[in-house]
Amino acid sequence: MTDNPLTSVTQYSQFLAELLNRPDLERSTITVWSVSPFTGVAEGELFFVNGFRLRMREEIDFDELLITSYGYEVYRGAEKLYWYDDFPHPNDPSLASTHPHHKHIPPNIKQNRIPAPGISFKRPNLPAIIQELEELIADVKGNRS
Repeated sequence: MTDNPLTSVTQYSQFLAELLNRPDLERSTITVWSVSPFTGVAEGELFFVNGFRLRMREEIDFDELLITSYGYEVYRGAEKLYWYDDFPHPNDPSLASTHPHHKHIPPNIKQNRIPAPGISFKRPNLPAIIQELEELIADVKGNRS
């Protein structure tokens, strides 16, 4: 596999198959498909233990090796815990360090945004998103002991 799997539908699908082989992941509905010879979409949900779920959508330019648009939403049951998006907020100086990447967090989740230093258009974001979610799952498991 190449260093950057954003080269083709096949490479990205293989990358996801390897990434999603995880003990806390119960099932996945993520699919990757071509929109044109140079672009594609990855979309679906990951269902984790303890009711955690990740809903995601990425639009990918395989010719430029870029994620051109994305959205990642994390839930526990029906409750939306946080989400990442790339909608620009140029008038919010607190987000300038990672513009346009940011994370929505409680309280007032729609308006409360923080920078997202681990998110990029130039490399896959799912490893970082899943790691963060697995840390949440580990915290929940640890609190049950």
